[in-house]
Amino acid sequence: MKLRVYLNFDKEKVTEPVIWKLAKEFDVITNIRTAEVKEDMGLVGLEIEGETEVVEAAVKWLEAQDGIHVEPIEQGIIEG
Repeated sequence: MKLRVYLNFDKEKVTEPVIWKLAKEFDVITNIRTAEVKEDMGLVGLEIEGETEVVEAAVKWLEAQDGIHVEPIEQGIIEG
């Protein structure tokens, strides 16, 4: 399964290695498709690939993190 999400980071989370932690915690491949990171905020378009149940668990983990808002990206928006 391949899933694309937007991650919105607040200023407390923007300096933390959240995507690295995600890849270490779950058996997924992460691919940053787009990003804008500033001192007080971050927006990342992230592709997460792996077994369906692992990807779903990884997204739930992201959603449980304080300071991160997760939104699905419709297929095709950042293809290629």
